[in-house]
Amino acid sequence: MRFSRLVTGLTCAFMLQAQAAPVEEYMQYLPDGANLALMVQKVGASTPIIDYHGKQMALPASTMKVITALAALLELGPDFRFQTTMETKGAVSDGTLNGDLVARFGGDPTLSRQDLRNMVAALKKQGITHIKGNLVIDTSVFASHDAAPGWPWNDMTQCFSAPPGAAIVDKNCFSVSLYSANTPGENAFVRIASYYPAHMFSQVRTIGRNSGDGQYCELDVVPGELNRYTLTGCMRQRAEPLPLAFAVQDGAAWAGEILKAELRAADIDYSGHLVRQTQVTSPGTVLASTQSAPLHNLLHTMLKKSDNMIADTVFRTIGHHYFNVPGTFRAGSDAVRRILREKAGVDLGNSIQVDGSGLSRHDLIAPDTMMQVLQYIAKNDSTLDYISMLPLAGYDGTLQYRGGLHEAGLDGKVSAKTGSLQGVYNLAGFITTSSGARVAFVQYLSGYAVPPEDQKTRRIPLVRFESRLYSDINKNN
Repeated sequence: MRFSRLVTGLTCAFMLQAQAAPVEEYMQYLPDGANLALMVQKVGASTPIIDYHGKQMALPASTMKVITALAALLELGPDFRFQTTMETKGAVSDGTLNGDLVARFGGDPTLSRQDLRNMVAALKKQGITHIKGNLVIDTSVFASHDAAPGWPWNDMTQCFSAPPGAAIVDKNCFSVSLYSANTPGENAFVRIASYYPAHMFSQVRTIGRNSGDGQYCELDVVPGELNRYTLTGCMRQRAEPLPLAFAVQDGAAWAGEILKAELRAADIDYSGHLVRQTQVTSPGTVLASTQSAPLHNLLHTMLKKSDNMIADTVFRTIGHHYFNVPGTFRAGSDAVRRILREKAGVDLGNSIQVDGSGLSRHDLIAPDTMMQVLQYIAKNDSTLDYISMLPLAGYDGTLQYRGGLHEAGLDGKVSAKTGSLQGVYNLAGFITTSSGARVAFVQYLSGYAVPPEDQKTRRIPLVRFESRLYSDINKNN
């Protein structure tokens, strides 16, 4: 009996060494100092094929969306839709709405200006030409900050990091054009379309095309209150304007100004003020409404395109729905943890999830935990219809041009979520191997850095690493 146990122990030790050595061989292609945690396991198997630092915590980046999407399907259901309404507790008489018009925003990440225009048109059809009351922007579905802990301050003005508030119109992103001055030393000037309710100011100094004093004079933007932005720094003289895009910082003010403009265009005026409602109130009579596409459609977009806005509004909505409180990032985090444990049997353990998108540098998860999520997804895919939502290598989404998978001959064979931050290149998903087996895998690669002179070719080591690793996984399983 003791001899049998000794043989078993030695066999396990040998297997671990045999697994680790090949992974080290693949790592030779990566830049010095890169950190890798990798797990590969056949769907339905009880043990992994490769377990290389499988319990090592890592930044998940956008692979966090895999967990967000699963929790959303389990809690909200694939047919859930975000609702936006225009309500009142007053009455309409002789073309006048005697009471406040409440625009109740529900966190719809796909709401457009056209949707608001259509709702205003519905008011007009009911004969409303005057509102004897306030125009109320209700954002009470969410509470607390619209930014999660651990989001870098210098990403907040970028459209991919637009704050996921309750009031979102056209993704809360707008574009401007910056024109250099004709004379060096003078300020560049900025143009913004009149239909954007944002205010731009330029303190950008124009420098000559061949001037050597602009190396460390960086173009920057400073956001202020009520969506006012000041551009600072320098720009070289150029013939064409420089296109720029910025994230809306105050979604309620943005939506309110757009709604005011649409009412004005429809010849509907109001005698009160534009006010924001953040406390939950009982609903009134719905005068007009719109809704998003079904959740499954939104998650399809979220996973294929790695849409952060959808991920984080869904995340906050999960907290709102589960606890019946205004949605916050903390409520979303607690809700997701409970939902996965109760409905999927997945224990997140000491993982840290503070947002739904993976933008936060506070997020931490191990490949072993993500593998549990992937195994549940694969086992229940006939009812979840989940794997079809993931990017497909060589075909769509963020895997359309993944060089390593293409070189490995895996176009059309890998469905996986990417995850990228500074120095982070992650993958989590499934391979259909040459033998027809479905294999789940989690790649958490961080600390990836190259010298400044190699920045333009920084992905070459990644391509070599992934092409060799996944080619062998495909052939040998």
